[in-house]
Amino acid sequence: MEKKQVHIIFHIDFNAFFCSVAEIYNPALRNTAFAIGRENSTYGVISTASYAARKYGINSGMPLAVAYKKLKTLNVVSLPYQYYLDYHYKFINLLKEYSNLIEVGSIDEAYIDVTELAQKRHPLVIAKEIQTRLLKEYHLPCSIGIATTLYLAKMASDLEKPLGLTVLRNKDVKDKLFGLPVKDIFGIGRKTYPKLEELGIKTIGDFLATKNQNSVLKVISAEYYEEIKANFKGQSRNTILPLHEEDNLSISTMSTYDRRLIGEEEILFELSVLTKDIYKKLLAKNYYTKTISITLRNTEFKTISRSRTLTDYTNSYQVIFEVVTDLLQANYHNETLRLLGVGFSNLIKGELVKEEEYNLFTALNRQDKETVIENVMENIKDKYGEKALYYAKNKTLFN
Repeated sequence: MEKKQVHIIFHIDFNAFFCSVAEIYNPALRNTAFAIGRENSTYGVISTASYAARKYGINSGMPLAVAYKKLKTLNVVSLPYQYYLDYHYKFINLLKEYSNLIEVGSIDEAYIDVTELAQKRHPLVIAKEIQTRLLKEYHLPCSIGIATTLYLAKMASDLEKPLGLTVLRNKDVKDKLFGLPVKDIFGIGRKTYPKLEELGIKTIGDFLATKNQNSVLKVISAEYYEEIKANFKGQSRNTILPLHEEDNLSISTMSTYDRRLIGEEEILFELSVLTKDIYKKLLAKNYYTKTISITLRNTEFKTISRSRTLTDYTNSYQVIFEVVTDLLQANYHNETLRLLGVGFSNLIKGELVKEEEYNLFTALNRQDKETVIENVMENIKDKYGEKALYYAKNKTLFN
């Protein structure tokens, strides 16, 4: 029997990337308490905070008004987004010197397969060189996780920050990860882990323990539970989808409403309509997406855009709308809205996506099941109206 190849995957995650770039353009910010957000305003939220600011309990996603209460002298700065993109491209170009198997997670993180290079050089030497070069050449501190799968590499990079360098072997997963808080499971939403904690699921070990399975399934779906278990067993994706032109493409739609939208139920329904609209375009073009985003604009014309990048590419409506719902729940605060938008980016052609990327479930089986669901839904809508049925959040679905 042919031995399965062991891949060596790095997950490179910048430490406070936006703050690091701001310090490059304004060195006076170094070692000071500052945050990235809307200048000269108490409206909006913080994108990220410097490590000095974090000591005061100031973190990403925090409303500016709350941050100023924690530190009245907090310095809030903003830069054109292109500045961040410039350093993102420098980062990617540096990685290309080590491998052509690079997968972008977001503007401040990427996966790289160094399996071939590691036959000539030790992986730790490669990782340390990349980390040192990014710091010396571009003043960008990063943490690197090394593992056999993308998921475990991601978990490893979070273990030590800033400037961490962590190897996570499959046999060490229990010792290094099981004692961590359940909120540290990559993919567990901010609204999900408190529900788990209320049921006594405090750690990753508690989450994965067979005796607690029934409790966990009160909060997330059985399918997602099995997927997470597979991730921690090292049975998730270990092949990187290299950069393609489609990574820079996107599909999006926006709608301005004559009536004012208020309430999560109504807004969620309108988002489902927009999602379905561009989902059809995704299928028609045979694209899979990895990054899903929403845009919300209130009656005072304050606009926010939020996105989430998945570990795997997907063309599953249910998975996509789960993310849309999560993003709404995390960022909607009972305002009256006048504009909504949904977008897909990080696109790749369907023929480049392999079935094994779905961990425990093949793409065919998954697509078959969803096709049946979609057909049933469409039949009900045809008979009873468009608002009769749509995907919605409930306690059995995952965040």
